[in-house]
Amino acid sequence: MFTGLVETMGDLVEMVDDPPGKRLRIRSPLITGDAAIGDSICINGCCLTIVALDGDVADFEAGQETLSRTNLGQLVAGDRVNLERSLAVGSRMGGHYVSGHVDTLGELIERTEDPPWANLRFRIPAQYASQVASKGSIAIDGISLTVVDADEDSFSVALIPHTLAMTTLGFRKIGDAVNLETDILAKYVQRSLGLLSDDQIHDPNRKADG
Repeated sequence: MFTGLVETMGDLVEMVDDPPGKRLRIRSPLITGDAAIGDSICINGCCLTIVALDGDVADFEAGQETLSRTNLGQLVAGDRVNLERSLAVGSRMGGHYVSGHVDTLGELIERTEDPPWANLRFRIPAQYASQVASKGSIAIDGISLTVVDADEDSFSVALIPHTLAMTTLGFRKIGDAVNLETDILAKYVQRSLGLLSDDQIHDPNRKADG
């Protein structure tokens, strides 16, 4: 479990073929400083496990499913990625609960600079749009952000200077793909409503269970 508060950006040193997937070698002195093999790290919002350590470089294995459904498969050597270590028990809870399980890819479709801020709009597949609401939380490339507004296939966020400077969203361009994870509460609400019949949803006399 993570918070969506990116700790640092790491550098992809090498993407190594490791059939049926690939091995990502990422340099980050902060992350490797107290890391151990088996630790979970959130990379652009995707939870991966450290499988090897070599100085300040950590190795991660990503399967074909992960590579095809996230933007990790589009990375090349030299790219920067957002990194966050897993949430420690007893730590302060900033951001929101982020599982590291990417739901879908989004696309940056609009970027408006408002120095030193920036406003970004992302397209999201329609089947996930109902899980995004104004003032709700969403993780974009592992970054916990508050939604400004949302419609049937897109949403916007406002980025403060710190987020622009410390995460990959600072240099994202129109057309770039980003990893999206909707709020876990929204998933459960949608699931619950999906199991109710229309009559149950609209019955004013229906009592809550329990």
